[in-house]
Amino acid sequence: MKSTPDITIAQVAALAGVSTTTVSKVFNGRGDVAADTRAAIEEIMLTHGYRPRTRFVTAPLLELVLHGLAGPYAMEVIRGAARAADAHRVAVVVSDPGGRPAPGDTWIETVLSRRSRAVVSVLCAPTAEQRARLAGRVIPVVLVDPITEPGPGVAAVHAANREGGLAATRHLLELGHRRIAVITGPAGALSARERLIGYRAALDTAGVPLDRALVRAGAYQVEDGRRHAHELLRLPDPPTAVFACNDAQALGVYQAAHDKGLRVPDDLSVVGFDDLPPARWATPGLTTIRQPLRDMAAEATRLAVLSAHHGLPAHHRVVLPTELVLRASTSPPAPRQL
Repeated sequence: MKSTPDITIAQVAALAGVSTTTVSKVFNGRGDVAADTRAAIEEIMLTHGYRPRTRFVTAPLLELVLHGLAGPYAMEVIRGAARAADAHRVAVVVSDPGGRPAPGDTWIETVLSRRSRAVVSVLCAPTAEQRARLAGRVIPVVLVDPITEPGPGVAAVHAANREGGLAATRHLLELGHRRIAVITGPAGALSARERLIGYRAALDTAGVPLDRALVRAGAYQVEDGRRHAHELLRLPDPPTAVFACNDAQALGVYQAAHDKGLRVPDDLSVVGFDDLPPARWATPGLTTIRQPLRDMAAEATRLAVLSAHHGLPAHHRVVLPTELVLRASTSPPAPRQL
């Protein structure tokens, strides 16, 4: 059936074979509608572009979905989102999907009942069904640092991960290192893949063959850095430098070096990725790649709020630059290691 932009609530009700009261309940996120009836109404609203004829469709709330509400990563994101939300006079509601790749069904029902203005989702993404339900209520979704490649029509804000991996590895190469290990993030994570591509590109450009024994897959946790560094340092020809694809893993490398009686950077150079506050507090200070988490969250919030009013083009992407931050954890390899 041809889309009708000016479809009314009465026409939606007629197409679904229900009352206008039932359509209103579905739009406002009420739970007292049968699941199959609700799905049919939502499909009609989405297909026909139904919009209630009222000025106050949404509340001045922004839903921020974020893995792990503790820790420096989360705090940087929350501060950035809050800064932008305040500029648009929108309040932020923060929820944690509990380690799941997408928020649960109770979350979507809560968002719809609150009639929130927009959703910003960090390191996870609503399912296709959840996005469809949000779209039916004109609630846009913007992803920040998504784990996987965003689907069609999904806006996202990324850091320049590939360029960051290239800069980190190039820095170590310029210091004279040739045995450079990398500890990536999870195999399925988009950021981890991009940083690894940057690492490999830097080696290729320098004419340094890739040694697969020096490539380890972590999970962005301190213990991964420690465990993999111990294994790397036991190799017959161990690395003289390690590029850890986030700061937490870099601090794990510090621990492994200490366990082995090695000094950073005299015996082992280390580069991280993030530039969270612990990178400055570490001893020695951690050379790392800064990704602008506050700016990423702020930009996603701005896009989400503006999209609620004006819409965004499909596949809208924003990539913010990364930057090499030099501290004291890197130096040329010791002569005995050359």
